[in-house]
Amino acid sequence: MTLSVRRSKGSDAGAVGEICYRAFKAIAEAHNYPPDFPNADAAIGFLGTLIGHPRFFDVTAEIDGKIVGSNFLDERNPISGVGPITVDPSLQNEGAGRVLMQAVMERSAERTFAGIRLVQAAYHPRSLALYLKLGFDAREALACLQGPAIGKAMPGFAVRPATADDLPACNRLCSLVHGHERGGELADALAQGAARVVQRAGRITGYATPIAFFGHAVAETNDDLKALIAAAESFPGPGVLVPSRNGQLMRWCLGEGLRIRQTMTLMTMGLYNPPEGAWLPSVLY
Repeated sequence: MTLSVRRSKGSDAGAVGEICYRAFKAIAEAHNYPPDFPNADAAIGFLGTLIGHPRFFDVTAEIDGKIVGSNFLDERNPISGVGPITVDPSLQNEGAGRVLMQAVMERSAERTFAGIRLVQAAYHPRSLALYLKLGFDAREALACLQGPAIGKAMPGFAVRPATADDLPACNRLCSLVHGHERGGELADALAQGAARVVQRAGRITGYATPIAFFGHAVAETNDDLKALIAAAESFPGPGVLVPSRNGQLMRWCLGEGLRIRQTMTLMTMGLYNPPEGAWLPSVLY
């Protein structure tokens, strides 16, 4: 068999999306977890959006001319983010996953990103082993929480839709917490009307893009994060990711009716600053 990788095309969305759905479904169900995508159409639509995004790098793997997998690199921020990476379940352990990872790692290095990150499903030891071998370090244990919207306001905290005028303040806050901003993601969330900010004493003390599997949040305190979570209308996708070591926030979420769906691992290579503040990662990092 001849394995090769190339840039993706819009016409690849159907094939790579179908593989993405089947791959996540097979791995999740093998470990008695629900799949990340509810159906193939959802995966096809999502990957089609990434292929068409000017600040996502995409690669498709082929064996003897047949599409067998894909991978993506989020290039919107100073730190690049990997995923989703998927390989046809019938072709596991044939080397396609490693080749797809090496392609995006080389791209990240060529574009001189300060670091590269990903989030790995903790129930999948084979992917953990691959990422460790490739040089990634495990940094944070994460819990994916899902449940009904909390739907309440917290006294003293005002949550509202973010505007373009809020971008500088949000970027400053992210830099204080993480040592870098995520303005590219925030700009996309603003364009989609999905970003929210929380204000305390008349100033911005946190934001979210939104509270979701593919969204991230940063804040000065856990109470600011609680206000953002409590105001969310839902938790799109598999759920919201919370650092497991933030016991106070975890206990509050569980007390408000959210439940742990699965655990995951934040992994990094290159620049990594231990966060100083309250934060929620996305499934990218």
